[in-house]
Amino acid sequence: MKFDIAVLPGDGIGPEITDEAVKVLRVVGKRFGHQFNLHYGLIGGAALDEQGVSLVPETLKMCRNCDAILLGAVGGPKWDDPQAKDRPEIGLLTLRKEMKLFANLRPVKVFSVLVDATNLKPQVIQGVDFIFVRELTGGLYYGRPKKRWQTSQGRRAVDTMIYSEAEIARIVRLGFELARGRRQRMVSVDKANVLECSRLWRQVTEEVAKSYPDVELEHMLVDACGMRLIQNPTYFDVLVTENTFGDILTDEASMLVGSLGMLASASLAGVPQREKRIFGMYEPSHGSAPRRAGLNLANPIATILSTAFMLYYSFGLNEAAQAVESAIAEVLDEDYRTYDIMSEGKTKVGTKEMGELIAGKVRD
Repeated sequence: MKFDIAVLPGDGIGPEITDEAVKVLRVVGKRFGHQFNLHYGLIGGAALDEQGVSLVPETLKMCRNCDAILLGAVGGPKWDDPQAKDRPEIGLLTLRKEMKLFANLRPVKVFSVLVDATNLKPQVIQGVDFIFVRELTGGLYYGRPKKRWQTSQGRRAVDTMIYSEAEIARIVRLGFELARGRRQRMVSVDKANVLECSRLWRQVTEEVAKSYPDVELEHMLVDACGMRLIQNPTYFDVLVTENTFGDILTDEASMLVGSLGMLASASLAGVPQREKRIFGMYEPSHGSAPRRAGLNLANPIATILSTAFMLYYSFGLNEAAQAVESAIAEVLDEDYRTYDIMSEGKTKVGTKEMGELIAGKVRD
């Protein structure tokens, strides 16, 4: 089978980790007889430097003509001018909106060999296996008005959180569908004691829940959820959140698996269903880490794991996806580690070496 992939390396460590994911994809293609046609484009700071905009029109057109997107990372101090009208992150937000990527899935599953790679007690994180479903194209990041201005009393700024009933129902329904195929428990995260958006979120969630009597629903305030993630993370199965809460909570949850370098993500334009291919963008959950760029240090596992999600959700290649996931597990079982998950007695490797080890296991 043939598939077209838009590859957007981005900034910082983005090109390095993307290279390793591509390396694994090429091996998958040879082993399973698939052809992955790669189309490279600019986004983020790289696009600003070369063409003056964070999302090049040619890149957006290319993405629309592809079956999926593989993204590295965007941003960095170089482009952090608060007065700038365009920033690397704007390119990413625009791409999500234009491609209708409303659902971000971030599985949090602890590899048993990494239970000692975090600051938490092994008995707390052993067996952690849940998934975040984050609404990705609404809320504070997209609401209007969004502006800064000068007043006689000083500077002011406003951001607007806004959600429609349809947006909430769409993402909540996806959460229920995933929960139905897992342990049939879903936590909906909000701040309904303070925010009107959250009160609407809770009301719509209750209405959608009537179609899923087999799934146990619990509402949890975002601050309580933040505490529970550290106190008892095995409590969770599926968590559904709005955009900003999900952005923050998933970074917190990355510490359960040892590092942000282990947390993959899939941003989808539809609800996952058997035998149905969905357009999606696949990227690690971490940022561009510019201080690590060019040093062969970054952990590529989150990006490689994201390609496994691509194989599964967008291409329907379940066997190939499982081969990539198994390869990652085998390399970790053999005690190879990048710096961020390194512990005493293990073998430290760089970005390229980790990618080659995983590709080798897929090849075998």
